[in-house]
Amino acid sequence: MRVSLRGCLNKMGNFRAFLNITLVFLVFELCLVCCDITDGNTEHLKREHSLTKPYQGVGAQWDFSGSTLVTSSYVRLTPDERSKQGSIWNIVPCYLKDWEMHVQFKVHGSGKKNLHGDGIAIWYTKERLHPGPVFSNNAHFYGLAVFIDTYSNDDATDRSFPYISAMVNNGSVSYDHGKDGRSSELGGCSAEIRNREHDTYLAIRYSKGRLTIMVDVDDRNEWKECIDIGGVRLPTGYFFGASAATGDLSDNHDIISMKLYQLMVEHTPEEENLDWTKIEPSVSLLKSPKDNIDDPTGNFRGTPLTGWKVFLLLLCALLGIVVCAVVGAVVFQKRQERNKRFY
Repeated sequence: MRVSLRGCLNKMGNFRAFLNITLVFLVFELCLVCCDITDGNTEHLKREHSLTKPYQGVGAQWDFSGSTLVTSSYVRLTPDERSKQGSIWNIVPCYLKDWEMHVQFKVHGSGKKNLHGDGIAIWYTKERLHPGPVFSNNAHFYGLAVFIDTYSNDDATDRSFPYISAMVNNGSVSYDHGKDGRSSELGGCSAEIRNREHDTYLAIRYSKGRLTIMVDVDDRNEWKECIDIGGVRLPTGYFFGASAATGDLSDNHDIISMKLYQLMVEHTPEEENLDWTKIEPSVSLLKSPKDNIDDPTGNFRGTPLTGWKVFLLLLCALLGIVVCAVVGAVVFQKRQERNKRFY
């Protein structure tokens, strides 16, 4: 019986060692995922699509319109005045299949709580410098829009503003400004970005059909997931831009920088041979965005699992199998020892 107990203890010790190794591996994998989300590798910075101080590319690689004011420290899309519209657009079409845009911005003004508006939109669209009612841009756009909406036009009280949301459009749907785009949004999250003492940050990542949006509102270089959704199809050859608008209420809407990074991702031969300029913007959802229920994390419950979530589920399943196997082996060995007593 002593030999059996010692064997069990050895097995349990080995199992604990296995658990420790597994946990270390899990932490390592999660660190890789987090680091991979926004690596900020300067070697992959695409300067022809980036806007940085002292904004020497403005005029050569970037156009601006409306109330936009370019200074040495920021690009002010709108001043803190009523009924202003402004935008800035990259004139170089982007042909990257996988990319990540980092936006450093600041929204501030003299308006008190709920007395400010309207917000900023970040665009990746077929057309540029196309004025309209949606944060100073066309409502029937082709491509991707990320809205940083600071004023609630709807009477619903299930979300707080400022609110960040995303929309993919093929020109067939109009952004409903009166309802804050609820019927067409892919997901969203609340973010306290207004009147901060520091700049705030937004990261938009598009890779292998997955759109991920992260925010850093505390200037700690710590990204918080806002939107993560698969099944997104975006073509190449579109333009990046930013726009903002004020109405009866106003704010200063400042862009400090827009940095585009190329993501080094392998594609299948079929994907490589595909004419990405002919892809129509679309999203494959299990159901319509307006039928989804908001998740407090900013994701939709109807969206597919991300890669690391699948990894966690598989790991938990593997650990469960191992635990069952060890317990079963211990129970079997005890039964064997018990049976020997009767012979």
